[in-house]
Formats: sequence, C-alpha cells, structure tokens
Amino acid sequence: MKILKTLTLRGPNYWSIRRKKLIVMRLDLEDLAEKPSNEIPGFYDGLVEVLPSLVEHYCSPGHRGGFLERVKEGTYMGHIVEHVALELQELTKMPVGFGRTRETATPGVYNVVFEYLDEQAGRYAGRAAVRLCRSIVDTGTYPLRELEQDLNDLQDLQANASLGPSTQTLVTEAEARNIPWMPLSARAMVQLGYGVHQKRIQATLSDYSGILAVELACDKEGTKTILQDAGVPVPKGTTIQFFEELESAIDDVGGYPIVIKPLDGNHGRGITIDINSFKEAEAAYDLASEESKTRTVIVERFYKGSDHRLLVVNGKLVAVAERVPAHVVGDDKHTIQELIDITNEDPRRGEGHDNVFNPHQSG
Repeated sequence: MKILKTLTLRGPNYWSIRRKKLIVMRLDLEDLAEKPSNEIPGFYDGLVEVLPSLVEHYCSPGHRGGFLERVKEGTYMGHIVEHVALELQELTKMPVGFGRTRETATPGVYNVVFEYLDEQAGRYAGRAAVRLCRSIVDTGTYPLRELEQDLNDLQDLQANASLGPSTQTLVTEAEARNIPWMPLSARAMVQLGYGVHQKRIQATLSDYSGILAVELACDKEGTKTILQDAGVPVPKGTTIQFFEELESAIDDVGGYPIVIKPLDGNHGRGITIDINSFKEAEAAYDLASEESKTRTVIVERFYKGSDHRLLVVNGKLVAVAERVPAHVVGDDKHTIQELIDITNEDPRRGEGHDNVFNPHQSG
C-alpha cells in the first residue's frame, strides 16, 4: 500500500456538512487491490488480536461487532484502514466516529476519509493505520511495542495541541453559539469566525482587552497597589532587588510565615509559600530572583486559604478552578516518600492542560 496524498479538511465539505474536521487520504492498495480481507491468510485473527476494541465499531450492519463481520466476510483494505485510523484515535481519548471509503476513477486507488480532533494526530493516525494493516498482511501481527509507540505519539501530539482551560472554555462557548474557530500557527492564538467577523484570542486576551489592564495584571505589585487604593484587602508586602534587603523586608511584613515570588512571573514559577525560617527564605529568594526578568522579588505575608482561578467574560463569571498544592496524606502504612511515589503513579499526573495534576498550573 502507498499513501499518494493526504488532505486536511477544516469546514463543510464534499464528504459531510456536519463533520467539518476530516482527513482525506488517497491510498493506492497496489498488490492488495484485488484481495479482500477474507482472502488474506490470518488477517482477521491478527487484526482482532492487535485491536480487539474494533468490536465496538458498528459499520453498515448497524450493531456491535458489525465491522469485524465485514472483515471476516471480506472487505477491501481501504475500508479497514479507515476504521483502524479511527480506533487509534479512540484509544488515545480522542472521540471520533465518522468515516467513508470510496474507490476513485483509478482502479485500486481509494479515498479514505476519517474524522479527527487534532490535525497532526489525525494525519499520524492515518499513517499508523497503513503500517499496522500492512504488517498484519505480511506477518500476521503488529508488534506490541510499535502499537504502544503509536499510541504514545498520538497522546503527545494531542497534548501539545490541547487548549488551556481558559481558552477551552471560550472555544466551548463559541461552539455553543455556532461560531466557527480554528487554531493559528503562532503564539497559541485561536481565530473565532471568518472574514470581516473574525476575532483572535490568546488565552483570555482579545482585541477587546485593554493593553493597560493586561500590562497591569503582569505587574503583581502594581495590581496590589491599585486594589488597595480601591479598598480591596490585599496581603501586606514589599519588593526587593538585592538579597541584603531580605531580612528587613521580612520584618516589614510582620515576620513569618511569608510568601516569596518573582514580581513579573506567571504559572506559579518561582513561588514559595508558607516560609517559616530565614534558611527557607534564602532558598526561596534565589528561586524567585532567577524567574524574575527584572530580578525583582516580592515578599508578602502568607495567609492560609483556598486558591481559585476565575474566568470572567463580558462582566460575567463563567468558570472557576480551585488550585490545590501537591500533597500527600499519611496512612500509618507508608513512608512519606512511598506516598509521594504512589501519588506520582496517578494517570492524571503529567504535562499538558488535560492532566489534572499538572506541575505548571498553579500560581
């Protein structure tokens, strides 16, 4: 088999009006053009062994196991590649279900069409499906390590392309209002709408966001000053640029416990909370200073409580996320390190916005 061409569709198209995200892969079956699956020795058993979850594909029979019935009775390889490409995405938590396979005017050359959520992952799934099917034709199986690598690669592609929680909330709302959207190729920007109606956003910033407010939000001390002048309670704090100022700054805020963080940091980088000794404060200062572009550090009084991130759109609160610091709870059975190791095995831990336990989502 040979992939002749791959197209990525992003809107209403010849194949479907409702399914706007489709991969169209032109596939030359070559030596398999006249060989249905029931004439390939061991192919059905090999496919079921490698991807038993294909039993969930209904296909034209309209019931569970319908697709595998088609494979057993005899169907052409383009149709099988379509279903495998869909299933590889399903196994990596990308729910897709639409597919079509049609022969072109050239005998043995098919248009294999299948749905995707992420463009790069969809195109990868098509190539992996061809490799998998070719391997089963030639050897009767597909090595487990290669399947695992395919799934890991798909997960990585999905994670790299996933939207942040704030951006995802805005995109979800746009979809609810039937507003088309598409990711742009620079600075994690997203376009809403087309033509003269298009708008661009970056996280929660848009062309409606005043630059003064954006710049102020990046200046923690400036934000505190404005809030304090408006009568909003803020923690007592001060800024320093040299280590020699640290001890007096701690006294100025009323002593321990304190928080030390960079003046212009984000995503929780360089922040240390609940500091109760000068030794801890010294290490925290070095960390915060390294993360600050201006080498300016904030020393604040520490107050215990919940940490929430709020998303406000057009003056209305639309989403709230509570941030919980990493921690473990003793069980009288394991050491602290053992509890940490157990917690780190949680599948929800990892990089990317899809993971609940993400080390970069605090702050």
